[in-house]
Amino acid sequence: MNPIHTMENWFSSDDKFHKLYSRRVRSLARMHWSPLYIIQKVVTYLTPNNSTKVLDIGSGVGKFCLAGAYYKPTVSFYGVEQRKNLISCAETARKKLGLHNVHFINKNFTQLLLNEYDHFYFYNAFFENLDATDKIDNEIVYSNELYNYYSIYLYNQLEKMPIGTRIATYCSWGDEIPPCYQLAEAHFDNLLKFWIKM
Repeated sequence: MNPIHTMENWFSSDDKFHKLYSRRVRSLARMHWSPLYIIQKVVTYLTPNNSTKVLDIGSGVGKFCLAGAYYKPTVSFYGVEQRKNLISCAETARKKLGLHNVHFINKNFTQLLLNEYDHFYFYNAFFENLDATDKIDNEIVYSNELYNYYSIYLYNQLEKMPIGTRIATYCSWGDEIPPCYQLAEAHFDNLLKFWIKM
């Protein structure tokens, strides 16, 4: 294998990782995909043991799940994303990397049973529904009502999760976190928050 394409090289920087994707996808990275230094910190928090199933809600082109699967090869990472074209990008990258502990689901997250997963990552996937925010594309319907609906839906589902459930939120207002979750840690000027259900 050409050393430029070794696994370590893909994960050596965000710029190198983004070369797994098309130029158009790379242009969305700064606003819509989590930086690797954030992912490393999140993965450490969300994987207290090797049998954990981590779900990324609104996984986009799969960066969090792919990096997570690389950093923690014994843990299963799942990404749910409603846009078929982004799932296709994620699957292409997964095959290039040869990772087997990562799975992508082409559904709206409201179609999943969240209690089939242990811990969650949420990089404010609902935010683009709000007016005057950057959109990934025009493939889906956007509205303020959907932002509220999704936030309330996630709140209600998280409330039903068992004690010990962990959530990492990045660039979120916290609308989706029920009061039964305690803030365990906050980093990077409170942009990254770690929660646990008590």
